[in-house]
Amino acid sequence: MSLIKKIKNTLVLLSYNEIDALKLLHDWIPFDSADEVFAIDPGSTDGTLEFYKKKGIKYHLQKELGRGKAFVEALKHAKGKNIVFFSTDGNEDPKDIPKLFHYLEKGYDLVIAGRFIHKDSKSDDSDDPLRIRKACNIMCSGLANIIWNTGAYDAINGFRGLKKDAMIRMNLDAPKHEIEYQTTIRAAKLGMKIKEIPTHELERLGGLRKPTAGTLVLAKAFTKFFVKELMTGKSFQKESRKP
Repeated sequence: MSLIKKIKNTLVLLSYNEIDALKLLHDWIPFDSADEVFAIDPGSTDGTLEFYKKKGIKYHLQKELGRGKAFVEALKHAKGKNIVFFSTDGNEDPKDIPKLFHYLEKGYDLVIAGRFIHKDSKSDDSDDPLRIRKACNIMCSGLANIIWNTGAYDAINGFRGLKKDAMIRMNLDAPKHEIEYQTTIRAAKLGMKIKEIPTHELERLGGLRKPTAGTLVLAKAFTKFFVKELMTGKSFQKESRKP
């Protein structure tokens, strides 16, 4: 009788034209910490998709651009109860992937890799000499903590893990980089268990920061979503969608 391994942990690689970084990162990623691995990509044209095929990594094409759209697309395909999102640009430390899965398995609904405040945490400020982006991130996180008691110092870092059931209950609709801010806020609104662990944000290994991740662009987007979440309250639960 054949034994079918139960899928518990799903690792989702997020990419868009990151072939240079991906080639360097691949051997550092602890794939054995997950039972399922796949990539979400909006249609890279630099060889990223071909690299996935060569390495035997399954990928799903998202129909619309945007990090938030990638999260929702991943939710449709993930079979595991624990989902960790990992960007392939080199900023995120692969060694923290097992830690995120560990705390999800311990019962936390949302686990964030925090770049600020914590001992042993560090952000990549190589392209932000005045620390403007860092200050804005800490401010946005502080506001969310004051209003919703998130307990997070880095409410908007994309390197995070979530329970699949928790993501479904959040009824997510943020299209771009606001998705992380939205998951943190909605987890707090729903009284979910949130854990933040210190991480070292590394320098990018290739390519350029996407225009949608620019400091001013993000500042406007986060401000807009902060106001939206204030107005929304818990009404987002009314039409809960399942993947």
